[in-house]
Amino acid sequence: MYIHKINHLNAVMLLISIQVLFPLILSAQSGKAVNPIIFADVPDASIIRVEDTYYMSSTTMHMSPGVPVMKSMDLVNWEIIGYAYNSLVDNAAMNLSNGQNAYGRGSWASCLRYYEGRYYLSTFAQTSGKTHVFTTDDIESGQWEEVSFAPSYHDHTLHFEDDGRIYMIWGAGEIRIVELKPDFSGIIPETEQVLISNASQPAGDNIMLQAEGSQLFKINGFYYLFNIVWPLDGMRTVLVHRSESLHGPYEGRVALADRGIAQGGLIDTPAGDWFAYLFRDFGAVGRIPYLVPVTWEDNWPVLGEDGKVPESLPLPASAGLIPNLVSSDEFERKETDGYSLPLVWQWNHNPIEESWSLTERKGYLRLRSERLDQSFLDTRNTLTQRTFGPQSQVVTKLDVSGLKQGDVAGLALLQKEFGYIGVKNNGQQKSIVMVLGKDQNEEVQAEIPLESGEVFLKASCDFENRKDQALFYYSLDGVDWEKFGQTLEMKYTLPHFMGYRYGLFFYAEKELGGYADFDFFRIDRGL
Repeated sequence: MYIHKINHLNAVMLLISIQVLFPLILSAQSGKAVNPIIFADVPDASIIRVEDTYYMSSTTMHMSPGVPVMKSMDLVNWEIIGYAYNSLVDNAAMNLSNGQNAYGRGSWASCLRYYEGRYYLSTFAQTSGKTHVFTTDDIESGQWEEVSFAPSYHDHTLHFEDDGRIYMIWGAGEIRIVELKPDFSGIIPETEQVLISNASQPAGDNIMLQAEGSQLFKINGFYYLFNIVWPLDGMRTVLVHRSESLHGPYEGRVALADRGIAQGGLIDTPAGDWFAYLFRDFGAVGRIPYLVPVTWEDNWPVLGEDGKVPESLPLPASAGLIPNLVSSDEFERKETDGYSLPLVWQWNHNPIEESWSLTERKGYLRLRSERLDQSFLDTRNTLTQRTFGPQSQVVTKLDVSGLKQGDVAGLALLQKEFGYIGVKNNGQQKSIVMVLGKDQNEEVQAEIPLESGEVFLKASCDFENRKDQALFYYSLDGVDWEKFGQTLEMKYTLPHFMGYRYGLFFYAEKELGGYADFDFFRIDRGL
């Protein structure tokens, strides 16, 4: 497939594709890692190293469970090992009730730290109005303990000073610092102060997005504060401020301005090599991580090679995202293994636990509804995984014999401007439908009667060169496929603030008691 496509590209497009769109091929050919490290939505990374193991937290906002924690032995190949919480907060917004939702909110950028044998993960949320701090002694198999306090500190970073005092730094443009109580129950009164009055200044005066995304590191006696800034006539840019004292004064400079690759921090290897971990807005697939080599000059970190992010890296090759960040699921469980969901799955908002099951019909995911809904974005218990690039697809098999009048079930691509293929029971007839929607507005693009009790559904995503198009298909036998409906022109929107997600869903419009059975979820790269 890839060879066929490459043979039809001109030299310029080939170069672009090699640099950006075919990381796995290049990794296999060179034996080295290539950028982007992960071609999927893993934004706002915070990375630590404990001896020879790396851990990373990221942002998934309105998804539950939330704040994924990942593990790697080489900074390239990551696997999800847990989440900070199962449910951020039990309120109307996170429960998709009373006309409220948490799209684009939930929990935002997190900070992951390790101090004296204990792990600390903090985040903040408009949805709760609080700053949340999670702690554990065992990041891989232990339980996280939570403490929260008001207010919600935007894009903050945790810092443990050598004397054991704990600080939090946050802000946009004006960066502030405050000391926290030892038990994280709140701030110590009268300790808040301005750390940098105009952190955007090194990038000029014409600023569209003020300096934010703070991450602080203490290295060889210097404090380094990383931020992102966006000049009006420029791109997302990395800023670094440096001081020999935590409380300043700080001097700053532009550290990187290349293709908008920005926001993150520093990490070193056991061998003493340094990298900056950053991300890039890349259209509908989301915000994708990059690694940038770092050298040191006069105690300043120098990012990239001649100011550019390199294509290849002196790190092991990527083995791909499957099955550690996305994965197929046959929904077959042994009783001895339990009937939980793999960590690659997340629910859209807080799920209703009574409305899904892997036991009511062995070998199937059963979705039902405890309430009536009128649109796809309003329904709870949509089970999701990341899309990924440059191309990917999902196939599922849906048994619709349990659908009642007004019930809708299927396979979706979730974002504000969404699309899905599924089955609707109109009372007298079940129909295969393909729908495009925006917010709560849905329009049926194609519809045909379904006489069978089962149907195979497929969604394919093409993010190559930011094409950002998705197609939907159905099959009655899983062999012969029919393209169905219209192309979904995928758009990354700020109201959802997340790359597109594959989703299995069911909702009831008219009466309760119905259900949908999904036989499998098979995800693969390519089209």
